[in-house]
Amino acid sequence: MNLLKKDTQHSQTSRHQYIIYIEVIILTFLLVSLFFLPAGGRFSFPVFSQNENASPSEAKKFIKWVDFDVTAKAMKEAFRYDVDTCQSEIHLNWVDLLAFLGAKYGGDFSKYSTKDLDNLAEQLLSGKTMEELTAKMKYYSYYRDAYGAVLDGLTGQYEIQIPAENAPLYAAPARLPDGSIDPDKVWVTKYGLKGFSPIAKGFPYNEFDDFGVSRSYGYKRQHLGHDMMGQVGTPIIAVESGYVEAIGWNQYGGWRLGIRSFDGKRYYYYAHLRKNYPYHKSLEQGSIVTAGDVIGYLGRTGYSRTENTNNINQPHLHFGLQLIFDESQKEGNNEIWVNCYELVKFLAMNRSETLKDQETKEYDRIYDMKDPAIPENFVPPEPVETVNY
Repeated sequence: MNLLKKDTQHSQTSRHQYIIYIEVIILTFLLVSLFFLPAGGRFSFPVFSQNENASPSEAKKFIKWVDFDVTAKAMKEAFRYDVDTCQSEIHLNWVDLLAFLGAKYGGDFSKYSTKDLDNLAEQLLSGKTMEELTAKMKYYSYYRDAYGAVLDGLTGQYEIQIPAENAPLYAAPARLPDGSIDPDKVWVTKYGLKGFSPIAKGFPYNEFDDFGVSRSYGYKRQHLGHDMMGQVGTPIIAVESGYVEAIGWNQYGGWRLGIRSFDGKRYYYYAHLRKNYPYHKSLEQGSIVTAGDVIGYLGRTGYSRTENTNNINQPHLHFGLQLIFDESQKEGNNEIWVNCYELVKFLAMNRSETLKDQETKEYDRIYDMKDPAIPENFVPPEPVETVNY
């Protein structure tokens, strides 16, 4: 009897151990899966995917999700290193610097310290290479690709007009439409920030970090953009050079514009534009825009299937940025929208100055720009209808 009792107890103990073992495996699986949460979560873990529609020989890996948590302060300080060293023997690329810190912090820039950036810059300027410093950083390449997708198009060399009274001796004269010399402007070549704030210079606006908050029109969803509250008619500016991929009415965004960067990685979305006169008269599907151009006017259209309807209570620009590593991500459940709040604060240091034509009531930029990112003889791809919020 004692032997039978012991066997029974042993069997029960084994069964309990087996159940516990299974529960531990399930719990571990659930914990690991948390790292793959999208925008609603706060985890920032490198996620890659393969194009399911590609053949095995064409299959390629691409980034599936990005949490862009870089602060405006970190961007400004890294950018300053980039500009200050652009003519030095060792040129520090600001995106490289931010990617290193992203890998160091696991994407959490609440940990950002200027000392960490200064220490990194000091090591690079002393002769160490980024390859040496990141040799043991498993995810540096991920952060470089992810942050590069957001930021690479915003800096570089370009030509721009400036007031003649501020001109250096080497400046080239600007010309009027009739070919004569413009006495008020000259052309200069610069290196630095060639991306612009979405709101024109001199026009007030208010903002707060509203990415991910709930929206209920049509269906319950997250707000995948950044709202900038301002006055109806405020000129809206192209953040980066690109081409008009989408233009027209959308029941969620009202009169809206979608502008794609020339490298294909960024889709800028400008929504709730002004009733009756939402866009600059020069724009149509496929139009090329230069960073700093006036593209439209702030309003409160949207939340209606009927075109040209004002159903937004407070006038504002909904500004969104979608990252596209593979065209399969352009529409549907695989879309990547990033938080633009800190990015817009950074871009506020470069706002396009505009002037209103009193006859046409149209605004145009005062100082033109030549962006080498705009390809010659560019032919835009066939448009694809988009549904954005």
